[in-house]
Amino acid sequence: MKFLFYIGHPAHFHNVVHLSKNLEEKGHSIIWVVREKDVLFRLAEGSPYKSYFIREKAPKSKWGRILRIVKREWVMLKIMLRHKPDVSAGTDLVITHLGKLLNIPSVIINEDDAEAVPLFADMGMKYATAILAPESCSVGPYGYKTTFYKGYQELAYLHPDYFKPDKAKIQLLYGKRDRFYLLRFASLTAHHDDGKRGIDDRLAKKIIRILEENGQVWITSERPLVRDLEPYRIAISPRDMHHAMFFASLYIGDSQTMAAEAAVLGTPSLRYNDFVGKLGYLEDLEHTYGLTYGIPVGWEDELLERISALSGNNTVKSEWGKKRQRMLNETIDVTAFWTHFFEDYSK
Repeated sequence: MKFLFYIGHPAHFHNVVHLSKNLEEKGHSIIWVVREKDVLFRLAEGSPYKSYFIREKAPKSKWGRILRIVKREWVMLKIMLRHKPDVSAGTDLVITHLGKLLNIPSVIINEDDAEAVPLFADMGMKYATAILAPESCSVGPYGYKTTFYKGYQELAYLHPDYFKPDKAKIQLLYGKRDRFYLLRFASLTAHHDDGKRGIDDRLAKKIIRILEENGQVWITSERPLVRDLEPYRIAISPRDMHHAMFFASLYIGDSQTMAAEAAVLGTPSLRYNDFVGKLGYLEDLEHTYGLTYGIPVGWEDELLERISALSGNNTVKSEWGKKRQRMLNETIDVTAFWTHFFEDYSK
């Protein structure tokens, strides 16, 4: 069979790396379509599969987003007509629309609750042939076509069977200190980010002052940094970021994905944005396993208190390691599950 994977986010690249390899080893053909987003093109460089790279600029208005989707539909239509995949998969409404038009089954790989991404639910999930989602994820009225699994998307690439942390890759991040911390600033420009807030520059500087008492601070950012923060920008290959996350003593950010990645790696994770309490998979990681903490925008003092408590705790990494092991014991091999799911289409 021929599988087309649409990749629109760095995490989606990681989602399909091992899945694509497994399917190819079983004799299937793989096509990647990669959309420009943050470091995604750099991650996908050297892809072993037939790959297309769609260049896009971040829209500045709602109409700009609509126009971007229309252009993407046209580009994807030409690709799908050329290759005629048997199944398309990814996290984008475009594959579901073209799937209906061309009679090609479309599979949405998703972990965001439908209520948090209503446009994607109404315009994407609605038209998908099938949905793959964690048990902790709400898919609204589309549960009848959803296959749920006990796990998280991040385990598809950060489970110990697939990810082996290598300290040598990130040794320079320690500088002259014995620990380092990671800050992540998302752009918050996606359609579901309208009106959403996170860590602003003023708060970032407060956080850095606290962290620098105990270790080196690094920032990874989708948005431009002001001059005072630019010296903290991390300078490592995007492919090494998960090694940095594993060895970091603490992660703080307004990105959902990286908060979850840090959590499943056993790194204490603090997220501060308007999505807190609205995404089931992060709520599960927080309230079932205690691997991450969500703090709503406006609760700045609580955030700073948490940072002070965790950054100065010498046993926190070992504590989180035990929590992580419990989580791993109670979840499945997500990549193996996904591989079996897609293999069923060939039977």
